[in-house]
Amino acid sequence: METRGDLRSILPFLPVVLRGGALFWPPPAQEALKALALGPDVSRVSSGDVFADALTDLRLALNLDPLPPRAAEGFALFFDDLLSRAQARDWFDHILPSLARLLLLRLPTLLEDHYHCAGDQSRGLRLLGSQDAGLVLLSQELAAALLVCALFCLFPTTDRPDARLPVINFDCLFAALCYNSRQSQEQKVRCLVHYFNRVTASTLSGSVSFERKVLPCHAVSAGITYPDMDAWMKSGAPLCAFRVFSSGLIEDGEQEALEVDFANRYLGGGALSRGCVQEEIRFMINPELIVGMLFMASMEDNEAIEIVGAERFSQYMGYGSSFRFTGDYLDNKPFDEMGRRKTRIVAIDALDCPTMLQFESSGLLREVNKAFCGFVDQSKHQLYVKLFQGFQLETGVAGLLEETLKSRA
Repeated sequence: METRGDLRSILPFLPVVLRGGALFWPPPAQEALKALALGPDVSRVSSGDVFADALTDLRLALNLDPLPPRAAEGFALFFDDLLSRAQARDWFDHILPSLARLLLLRLPTLLEDHYHCAGDQSRGLRLLGSQDAGLVLLSQELAAALLVCALFCLFPTTDRPDARLPVINFDCLFAALCYNSRQSQEQKVRCLVHYFNRVTASTLSGSVSFERKVLPCHAVSAGITYPDMDAWMKSGAPLCAFRVFSSGLIEDGEQEALEVDFANRYLGGGALSRGCVQEEIRFMINPELIVGMLFMASMEDNEAIEIVGAERFSQYMGYGSSFRFTGDYLDNKPFDEMGRRKTRIVAIDALDCPTMLQFESSGLLREVNKAFCGFVDQSKHQLYVKLFQGFQLETGVAGLLEETLKSRA
């Protein structure tokens, strides 16, 4: 395990330690998790207030700072006041112990199994920084364990800003309950709590992949490079066939398609704080998307992120301040050969407050290439290379995009 570069890159951002070729919880944290797993009769965690105290104790056992006061207030507010008594009792008597027993205590084993299956490190959990094209393939079970770590606010955060990583712990999400009077904040938390209810009551057998896609700015031996304005201007290829729907939601589409996440350059945007528009809502109803925030650094102009297989767990209505969790959702999407649901979500970030830049050549080129990066399938480069050369001579780079979209249909 010590020789794995993928594990070494992500280990500073995980709450477990590597010793003697194996992963462990530090002993004080292990004992605290064992107590939680035995339920409130042993752990004494039977309210949101005490839950927040237990999270602080866990964080101290991991040499992290105490839970911020506002976050502690948010945990108490949600589990003691916003949930019904019956819901809170079920959470502390059954759900919370199951999360500790089935997922957190098994996290070291789940990680070791993951790296064993990852083999040559090409799919292993690792930091995917700027310009580092690659794919991480996780089991849904490991994704759930990592999300419980985020709920418990157990991920180290000291080095995350320097690595240009987004927030991952749920402390800001719960803290916002105290000073954000909009019900949408509560409803976001309800979506996530519903997810945790579901994962303790069902078997997770699928996989989710997270791919950082890069259009290199300079020529490389393999792969498609960042087209310049001249390449687009000389293209004579028509757009591929497409259909327009005047109503409906992206996530409800019956046809298989790339589903765009109108993203922040930091994956997830305000999902774990106060945001509640398109990207944040998608991350609440498909919580496995949040896992990518653990290891995906912010996107540059020539980058996109594609996530395949994230399961949807929640129904909702509304948008922004009117967002509401409305109940359970059973995702019946078929699976591909890698065990992923056939849901392909592409995160592409538009220019931020571009004003007149969006109408200038540099702005137009940036936006077109951002979309191109999201839509193109670099894994099929060898299949496309002759087409690409031919289309550049005859119809331009848009021809490659047309063939790419046809191949995904």
